[in-house]
Amino acid sequence: MTTTLRPTASEQRTDGGGRARSYEVCVNSRPVGSVRLATDARLGPEAGRIERLDIDEAERHRGRGTVAALAAEEVLRGWGCTQLVVSVPAEATTALGLAGALGYRERGRNMLKRLTEPPELPEGSAIRPLAEADYPAWYAHERAGHVDDLLRRGLTRRQADAKAEADYATLLPQGPDTPGALLRVLAHGGTDVGTLWVALRREEPDAAESGEAYVFSVEVAEEHRGRGHGRTLMLAAERASLAHRARSLGLHVFGDNTPALRLCESLGYEPVEYQFYKPLL
Repeated sequence: MTTTLRPTASEQRTDGGGRARSYEVCVNSRPVGSVRLATDARLGPEAGRIERLDIDEAERHRGRGTVAALAAEEVLRGWGCTQLVVSVPAEATTALGLAGALGYRERGRNMLKRLTEPPELPEGSAIRPLAEADYPAWYAHERAGHVDDLLRRGLTRRQADAKAEADYATLLPQGPDTPGALLRVLAHGGTDVGTLWVALRREEPDAAESGEAYVFSVEVAEEHRGRGHGRTLMLAAERASLAHRARSLGLHVFGDNTPALRLCESLGYEPVEYQFYKPLL
């Protein structure tokens, strides 16, 4: 039997080189499902994304999804994509198994914790707002780390710099005075040891999944690592979120950051979505 992807609509294109198109999944010309492919808006036209892959219920468990995903890879190669990315809900166990079988690698996961009572901070630890005078140095450090993350995802230096500039213009348009941006400093024993950035996200349409509040950054100074300050900063994030009436807290953990993943799991965070990628050679 031959499995093919048959276009169901004209291809959509954007000024930045983005592409998107929907297809029927066909076996011997008989429709058995659908798939939508697009280039990734955040990573650029060289990153292709399977936005949706549905196989009709009666046709499942016959390898249709596997073959359709492989066919999607060929389409994306034809678009000039050098990598494929896909997001899978944590409860979609069949899709998670398919991603593993096809050789996708975990890039990261979104995690969520329901908040109840504000936790106590360890003795000797104190949290204060980031001072305006300290913001430029904090911003420069954060931006450099963000650029490095984008380079790891396959962007060029020019693309990473441009995206970082756009991201921070959106997330922190008024710097430390941006409404909903909670920038904090952790001191322990009178010495500054780390920083925290939490954003309140009540106005966003995906807030129910990502959390009413979101941890964008937790940073412990290198010379103070390994002493539990990362856990203290995460507890401080919960306290700050609850103080602003948020009842859930979301975050993203990179798949290769095992210490951060273990910390989040120990604090009660649960995965809600996985992000995978695969080089298209």
